[in-house]
Order: sequence, then structure tokens, then C-alpha cells
Amino acid sequence: MTEASYHNGSIKASVVQLGTGNAARDIFNGPVTVVHDRPPNPAPWHTVPFRRDEDFVPRDRLDDIRRTCARPAGCAALVGLGGVGKSQIAIEYAYQVRDESPSTWVFWVHAGTRARFEEGYRRIAEATKMDGWEDPKADVLRLVRRWLCDESNGRWLIVVDNADDASIFFQDLPQDRTTDGPDNTPAEPLFDFLPQSSNGSILVTSRSWDAAYRLTGNHDNIFEVQPMNKDDAVALLRRKLGSIVSENEAVQLIDALDSMPLALTQAAAFIKQRAPRMTLSKYIDEVHRSDVHRVRLLEKNVGDLRRDARAINSIIVTWQISFEHIQERTPTAAQLLSLMSLFDRQGIPESLLQKRYKVNDDHNADFEDDIQTLINFSLVKVEASERDFEMHRLVQFSTKKWLELNNELEQWKKTYAMLMDESYPEAHHENWPTCQALFPHAEAVLNSPPKEADTQVVWASVLSRAAWYAREMGQYNKAYEMDLAAFQTWEMILGAEHEDTLASLNSLGMDVNRQGRYDEAEAMHQQALQMRKRVLGVDHPSTLASMSNLASTYSDQGRWADAQVLEVQLLEIHQRKLGVDHPDMLTSMANLASTYRMQGQWDEAEALEVYVLKTSTERLGVDHPDTLASMGNLALTYMDQGRWREAEALEVSVTESRKKKFGWDHPETLRSMANLASMYREQGQAREAEAVEVQVMDIRKTKFGADHPDTLSSMSNLASTYVELNRWREAEALDMQVLETRKKRFGADHPDTLTSMNNLSVTYQHQGRWTDAERLDIQVVETRKRKLGVDHPDTLASLANLATAYANQGRWTDAEAIEVQLLETTKRKLGEDHPDTLFSMHNLAFTWKGQGFTSKAISLMQDCCTRREAVLGPQHPYTISSREALAAWESEVPEPEQAERRLDNE
Repeated sequence: MTEASYHNGSIKASVVQLGTGNAARDIFNGPVTVVHDRPPNPAPWHTVPFRRDEDFVPRDRLDDIRRTCARPAGCAALVGLGGVGKSQIAIEYAYQVRDESPSTWVFWVHAGTRARFEEGYRRIAEATKMDGWEDPKADVLRLVRRWLCDESNGRWLIVVDNADDASIFFQDLPQDRTTDGPDNTPAEPLFDFLPQSSNGSILVTSRSWDAAYRLTGNHDNIFEVQPMNKDDAVALLRRKLGSIVSENEAVQLIDALDSMPLALTQAAAFIKQRAPRMTLSKYIDEVHRSDVHRVRLLEKNVGDLRRDARAINSIIVTWQISFEHIQERTPTAAQLLSLMSLFDRQGIPESLLQKRYKVNDDHNADFEDDIQTLINFSLVKVEASERDFEMHRLVQFSTKKWLELNNELEQWKKTYAMLMDESYPEAHHENWPTCQALFPHAEAVLNSPPKEADTQVVWASVLSRAAWYAREMGQYNKAYEMDLAAFQTWEMILGAEHEDTLASLNSLGMDVNRQGRYDEAEAMHQQALQMRKRVLGVDHPSTLASMSNLASTYSDQGRWADAQVLEVQLLEIHQRKLGVDHPDMLTSMANLASTYRMQGQWDEAEALEVYVLKTSTERLGVDHPDTLASMGNLALTYMDQGRWREAEALEVSVTESRKKKFGWDHPETLRSMANLASMYREQGQAREAEAVEVQVMDIRKTKFGADHPDTLSSMSNLASTYVELNRWREAEALDMQVLETRKKRFGADHPDTLTSMNNLSVTYQHQGRWTDAERLDIQVVETRKRKLGVDHPDTLASLANLATAYANQGRWTDAEAIEVQLLETTKRKLGEDHPDTLFSMHNLAFTWKGQGFTSKAISLMQDCCTRREAVLGPQHPYTISSREALAAWESEVPEPEQAERRLDNE
């Protein structure tokens, strides 16, 4: 007998994953590249969010960055103090590039936070009209990187502004996910999305030499921007104020403000606004009179701003003079600046600021007057969209410190919290664009909670809604951080049994479940469920939501019987209270169907899933997330039933839709790609499966960490594909790694751990290590019989593998006893043409041949060949294996006997 021809039982990796609506569970896991036709590219444009400064004074550094960026894949950095003019030089260079090379794309990306970086990339996607740019959930980072690397799109320049914090860009110093985070894994490094392409160049502005070096990789490409020399500073003042400026007075002011361009610009704006009564000499007197108050503000200086002490000193002086004047003459404008200082300093939306003015009949005119005052005094800028504003970091800092010093900060925190609470939308999919735009402004106050209890409650409400959006985007650690802050606040102020506190506890449970921390999730959902039953009642919608989440956690733990009890109970309540077509009812049906599937009850699962898919398509539309989840679930059931072509057709559709709707690296998209890869492997397309699985595994490792359940599922699936490709040592290495990690995380009896043991046994068998395989198989069979039952598909797969180990050791009687039982059971449970039944038939034929029952073996293998050609196709590897075995056996039979057999068959 040829050992390589002896098939092992069908191996199922039983990892359960629940989607946002209907259950969407993961078996094998990894992405298929789908090429879409796209319209012609628009003409090159720019996303620079600032107008060109007509008063710009040329600086030497312009020549340096032009020379560096002219090289293929050139990358230059401007480094210097805040307010020294780095961004102004970058703005001027960007406009010069547009003038000199109209065919070059010019992009601007704010890099103060990860959220701002992603927003900059979304604007690039919109400007270029690349595939998928309209979708608010598109993975813009990957979309844009792919576009930038495509030389057919032409030349481009990216300005990465305010890249002060290296931890935003590099994995070793995570920002979104701290090293103390729930899963101890960093976010995907943004540096990977700044491609080194021969058709593009990058210009970085930063206050940090370390960040600049790590982004450029070359000290020679970093250019320090010093405060202006005297001649340039005088030239700047004269451009702002006119040529009549006295050089002597100009030099006095320049010395007083340390030659800092931002401070000089603010000073000139103040003088110009109050001319002719305000002059240079009078302003210099104001500077000296402000020293006492400036010292008080500087004493409040904190954190890494100390490295900009020189800049802070000069800018606080000019800010203070302007602010106190505005406060005296136009107090509403000073109040507007106070409010703006609480926002993220970029992308401050006009629509939110306008809401403060709606108490007046002429609110729009009042707002325009106040914002123009702030613009005139160079305290804020209008972004290119003309709907959003931005503040310089040091102007924002000065404003907040002044408010704190004057005991006004808490009142403005309250105003800001109320405004955000009114503006941040509820947790619905149709609100994603607004959530995306406001998310950085919710994130900005996460680490600066208000002190008053009433304001804290409102602040927690904003964080809770922002956490929902983060969770939907797959940012599970950020969601956990926000939900935890909201929960702790509500528990302290409202009490443990308040409805908001319980809702926050429920959200925390979902966060930790998505991180793979199932035991913690169970404890949270148990606590929320019991308290909601007591406080709200058994049939309250929130109680039922907790029950559903607990059932999902049971399923993730492999406790499918426990999950089914809850899900049946939920289904009965929803049917009685809501009717069969209510969205919550459909969710209950979908989750129960997934639980049926995981227990091998495929017909029951299919019946529910067909109904849910039909109803969801009619009520929600074919591209709604819940409809896509339903379609994906039905595809998995078809796969378990051996209906691989039907499964593949559905999963291809789901994968394409999720890529467009959610983006390439969203957890739901990765799940679809993973399942599609498994369908490829089951149909004998192992190389196609490998390409997808490697891609998904790499993304999951980076996004979730090496020991996240989804990542382990990807590694396990890739190992199974390596077995199909005869790469057994690579398979063994992955199988061993996954097995040890799953034992530690889930325990020795968890279904996923047993799957890993089963798969490692298969790998051992392919290496001829029969006793090692037998030892694992016996352990898995006993545990699965006890936990899943003797007729569960996973138990049958384990028995098939054990029989294989016996047969390859010549223990034909032991193998036959198992295989006869298996064939009878699979025929009864799955049908005579199911792929697993054909596995059993093929293996039993081999056992009979080994026992010398050649005639019986040939008859059974002929039946197997006929059925496999019909079900799998003539070119499937399993069909070919059966056909080759049959031909070899028939060649051993004497010709007269063959003729007699042919007559019998006729």
C-alpha cells in the first residue's frame, strides 16, 4: 500500500467568530486579490489644507529639501522648535512643486495622531478617486499605499506634517495599543504605509530628531530649521506691516521674541489690526509688561513641551497680548478660542462651533465675526476645505494653560463635553462617516477627564459612543480603553446597577471577547446579565442582548450546548415579543444556526440560514453588514456539507463586498478571505489557498498579535495547506506553535486545542511517525467523545485518523473495526456522496486491500472513484488518488478475473 495515498479524515478547525449582527464564524482561515475595473484617474491635484502665504520669506532650507526630494524615493525632514516655521517652509515647497510640475500629485498628511494620519490618507483616496474611496470603512491606508506604489499613477509628493512622536509610526513604541494593553500587542506601524517609491518623495516636519531619523533613515537628509536670522526676520515684519518699519524697532521686537516666525506673525497681526494707534514701539512695551503673567504661564509648563521652552516663551508673549486684547474688545471671540482649544487641534469642524451661537437670531454673522477675528490675529487657520479650522500646538497649549490658571478650564470642559454629547451620533452603521470625522475630537479628551461629576457622566457618554465606532473599525484596544473609562466613571457616579453602567459593562465584555479573552468576557457578560435581569426584567431588550453576548462567548469557548440553551430561549422570547422578521429575531436565528453548525447539525443550520439570508436581503439590502454575515454563514454550512462550489460562489461575493465596504484589513474581511482560502484547499487548490492564508496570517499577526485566536486559526489553516503541499516540516512547526499557545490560552480540552492536536497527528502521519500520531489520536478521540459525542463530525474525523495510524502499522483488524463503523455513520448522517463519506470509503478499501481482500477492496474503490468524479471532479487530488489506487490494484488481478469482473459490472 502506498502510504501517501491513504487519506486522513476531514480536518475541521472549529474556531467560532461572531459578527456584529448575525453570527459569522470562522473555520479555516486567509485573501484573494480581486481586480476591479476602475475609471480613468483624475488630473493630478493637491490636498494641502492651507493657503499659500503671500508674505513668505524664502529660507535656505527650501533648496536643501528640493535637492533631497528630487532624488528617486527621496525623503527629507525639517526639524526644529514649534513655531520656528517648519510647516510654512513645507507649505511653500508644496506650492512650488505644483507650480513647477503640474503633473505631480501633492498630498498633505497631519501626523500628530494615528487618527489624523488616517484622515490624511482618506483625503488622498478621495482626491485620486481610487477604488473603494467612497466607503467610510475602506482600509484607506492599504488603498493609498497600493496607489502610491503604482508608477502608472504618476509622480507624487507627500508632506508628513507634525511627525513629532515616533511611537505613532513604529511598532516598538505603540500608541494606540500600549504595552500594558489588553492583548499586549501594538497597532500596525504607520511607517509601513510610507512607501519608498521611485516615482514619489516624502517631506517630514518634526520637533524630534529621533522621529525624523527613524522616518528618513539618514542624518544627511535631516535639516534643522533655526529661528530666523535678523535679515529674514526684518523682511518678514516688513512684508506683514509695510516697508516703513524702522529697522531699529524691528530688531528690538525680534530680539524680544527670539526671532520665532510664529510669534513675529502674531505680533504683526496684532499691530496691523490696531493700527494706527498700535505701533512697533508700543507693542514692544506691551511685551515687557507681560513678563509677570508670562512667568505664571510658563510655571504651568508640562511634559515634552519643555524642549520648546524658547518657542513657548516667545509665543506665550504674543498670544497673551492678542488674547487679552480680544477678550477685552470681543469677548465672544475669546470664548470661541477657549472652546477650540479643547478639540483635537486639526480638523476642528465649523458645524460644531456654530452650535454655540444658535441662541441668537443672527448667530451666523456673530460666528463669522468671531472666527475672522481669530484668523486675523493668526491664532487659528482655515483649512482648505473652508469648513474646518486648525490651531498651532503652542497656541492651543497657551490657551488651555491660561484657562487652567484662571480657573476656567473645567467650565470649558463641561461646554465641550455637552457639545460633543449633542453631536456624536448614535451607534448605527449609517453614522460611520460622522463618527469618523468626530472620533479624533472624542479621543482628544480621553486622558483629560473633567472633575465635576455631572460633566464626567456626559464625558463618559461620548467615550462610549466613540468606543462603539472603534470596535466596529477593529480597533479593539482603543475601544477597550474608552469603554473602561466610561464604565469606571458611571460605576463611581451612577452606581453599579444603573442602566448606563450595565451597558458599559456589556460593551467591555464585547471588547475583551474580540481580543480573545473569553474567560474575562464570560465573567463580564454573566455579571451584566444577572444585574439586568434583576434591575430591568427578564424580557427587557438589554437583558436579551446580554444573554446573546453570553451565548456568543460560550460558543467561542467551545461550549456549544450551553450556547444553544440560551439561543433557543432567546429565539422563543423574540418570536413571542417581536415577530419572525424583526432584526433581533433574525440575529437570534443566525446565532442558533451557527451553533447547530458547530455541533454538526448542518441541515438544521441550513434551514435557518437560508431564511435569514432571504429576509435580510429583502429588508436590509444585499450589501448590509448583517446580510453579508448571513451569506458568509450559509457558505460555511455549504462547505461542511461538502457543497464547495456553492460555498465558494457565496464566499467570493461576501469577500468582494466586505473589501469594498470595510477595507482589506477589517476583521470581517479577513474572516471571509480565510474561509475562501479553506474552500480552495478543500477543492484541491492548495497553492491558491496558501497565497491567501499567508496574507491573512501576516495581517492578523500585525493587527491582533501572534496569540490572538484569529491569528492562531490562520496559522493552523496554513499548516493544513502545507500538508497538502507536502511541506511537512513547515506544517509541523506551525502545528506545534499553535498547539502550545492554545493549550496555554484555552486549556487542553478546548475544541480549538483538540483541532490542533488532530492536525499535528495528520502531519506526523505524513512523516511516517505512526506511534506519535496514534498517541495524539487516542487522546483526541476520547476527549471529543466525552465533550462532543460519538457522532459529532469532529469525533468522526479523529476516529478516521486513528484508523489510519492503525492501518499504517499493520493493525488491519483494529483499523477495519473503526472504518466499518465510520462508513455506516457517515452514510447515515451525511449521505453517501458527502466528501467525508467518500474519505471513509477510500480508507476502508485500503484496509481491505491490506488484509488481502482484494476483490472487496476493488469493488469499494470503484464505487468511491465514480462518486468522487461526480462530486469533486476528475482532476481533484482525491479523485486522482482513488483512481490511481484502483488502477494499480486492478493491474494485479489476472486477466481472466478482470474479464469476469467487467461482465459482473455490466
